[in-house]
Amino acid sequence: GLVAHSVEMTRVRDTATKFAASGAPVLLTGESGTGKEVVARAIHESSSRSMAALVSVNCAGLPEALLEAELFGRAKGAFTGADREKTGLLEAAHGGTFFLDELTEMALPLQAKLLRVVQDGVVRRVGGEQQDAQVDIRFISATNRDPRLAIQSKHLREDLYYRLNVVAISLPPLRSRVEDIPILANHFLGHF
Repeated sequence: GLVAHSVEMTRVRDTATKFAASGAPVLLTGESGTGKEVVARAIHESSSRSMAALVSVNCAGLPEALLEAELFGRAKGAFTGADREKTGLLEAAHGGTFFLDELTEMALPLQAKLLRVVQDGVVRRVGGEQQDAQVDIRFISATNRDPRLAIQSKHLREDLYYRLNVVAISLPPLRSRVEDIPILANHFLGHF
């Protein structure tokens, strides 16, 4: 899945391949458009979890309340209109990989709730009081911000950062690896 020959991307590919089988959480950093989701997919497909789901969520794409319900699911009667129980995306990823794109856009209270899942594998549905689900998930997260600056500016919980940053992979922008442009152009030309 990683179409490139530059030294920088060869290093990314080697690191991703090396740690794919480990099951360790991976934090991908880099500007928008550098291929973080492609790398996440490559790690998942090279892992022992490849037969299970790769579930992705863009943390910037949903308002906080909706993101919480999507991630954790909801109990029947949790809020107006919740007429049935709904399984969340975290439970749907059980046995597989969960990709959190734009992690630093997630609200801090929701990050605290996510930390419990990362640490203990426990998911509590919105409005649920006693029905916790145990999940086995490999986490891959991505951000286009510098994580250290995001911690300082209160966009990222430090404890969550340390749990998700076991393996760090920084993706270089295409402008710093121009030798990959013809390879990518030929790839997409053949694809389309």
